[in-house]
Amino acid sequence: MWSWSFTWEILPQIAAAIQTTILATIAGFAIALIGGLLLAFGRRVKQKWLSFLSACIVEFIRSTPLLVQLYFIFYGLPAIGISLGPFAAGVLGLGIHYSAYLSEVYRSGIDAIPKGQWEAAKALNFSRAKTWSRVILPQAIRPIVPVLGNYLLVMFKETPILSAITLVEMLLAAKMIGSASFRYLEAFTLVGILFLVLSYASSLLIRRLEIKWGRL
Repeated sequence: MWSWSFTWEILPQIAAAIQTTILATIAGFAIALIGGLLLAFGRRVKQKWLSFLSACIVEFIRSTPLLVQLYFIFYGLPAIGISLGPFAAGVLGLGIHYSAYLSEVYRSGIDAIPKGQWEAAKALNFSRAKTWSRVILPQAIRPIVPVLGNYLLVMFKETPILSAITLVEMLLAAKMIGSASFRYLEAFTLVGILFLVLSYASSLLIRRLEIKWGRL
């Protein structure tokens, strides 16, 4: 039976884990944004070996489960002297995993730029760095903002997988409460409601950004 008194009692514990969940999502997404852009650049360089290496990295990461990558970072790297805490390992795992997907998003945005834009930058004698920063990226990123926002939401909803490497986010906090009290219904229901509220609020914020960017 549902107990409201128990629900109010455990709410602060569940809410406290929200901070870890949100921080892991933001930090992981920041790594994914930068890593994805670097991989997208790597696939467009003239050096074939670097382009091939970037393509292999993307395919390898996309072809292996996030959980395996997290286990490798958290449990495997200490064997070669690299030990990371649960939060750092979780953020790094999320960032690396989603950088492969975001690199494809960047690539689609860059490929959509008309050839005339490249030729115009060349005709104006822009350097390669100026061409990318002033001409290509501003036009390539704006249309892909909705897709980037969707990946942010997907990453947020995948944070419970970080409990597998002992990071105490909302799901693991609920499991610990259930193990201690033998009451799981209230804890897992609260986690579900909080994910729903935060995901919906984030989707509204992303929608507003889409509208704002669309008007620029």
